[in-house]
Amino acid sequence: MSSSVNMEYEGRDLEVLAQLPNYYDWIVDTFRPWLGGHTLEIGSGIGTVATRIIDNVERLDLVEPSANLAKLMPQVLKANPKVSVITKTLEQCLPQIEDESCDTVIMVNVLEHIEDDRAALIGLHRILKPGGRLLLFVPALQFLFSEIDRMHGHFRRYHIGPLNSLVQKSGFSILNQRYFDLAGVLPWWLIFTVGNRTNFNPKNAGIYDQYAVPATRVFENMISPPFGKNIILIAERPLADV
Repeated sequence: MSSSVNMEYEGRDLEVLAQLPNYYDWIVDTFRPWLGGHTLEIGSGIGTVATRIIDNVERLDLVEPSANLAKLMPQVLKANPKVSVITKTLEQCLPQIEDESCDTVIMVNVLEHIEDDRAALIGLHRILKPGGRLLLFVPALQFLFSEIDRMHGHFRRYHIGPLNSLVQKSGFSILNQRYFDLAGVLPWWLIFTVGNRTNFNPKNAGIYDQYAVPATRVFENMISPPFGKNIILIAERPLADV
């Protein structure tokens, strides 16, 4: 495996995105029924997801290779006795984790940073207990790939069929999967793919979060969209591996 994650990523975009409460609540609420036990979050950034899941797990290990981002995590996480912060890359920490030792692994906007994503998934399969869950959230639709993806170290955006196949070939069973954030496709394409913008506008992001996200969430709770800006996927290590 190799990853292009910047070990000293400044985190300005993460700070902007952290101010999207409706968006992150939507992601985490989708994951919440499958959370529990000893949980490992890969690429925890400044703790945006971790603060939302801490009450749903027994132990939370946060893997964040950028030490400066780990410092920005809120004190409510750093002071919590059930939280450990690991300032290593996935490639560095995976070999040190025991087989079948985790109940849940969560990765939000991380898998696209890893060049050999199948090797990463196989490693995660190894550390999950039988019946353990893998919770993935990734960017979707390769035609949306733009300079902002390159700047953030993305190797790809995913399509649902190939992603399902990749996860299954890595030993998992798919429990749930769908495209996510249909309404975000056109704005992303116009602003980042066509417009070639390379950072997030806090005001525009806030407006989208306040008005578009709640409406889109209601719609997608009723009808699974045929495509979307992201993919959300829940997989399980089978109780008996074939």
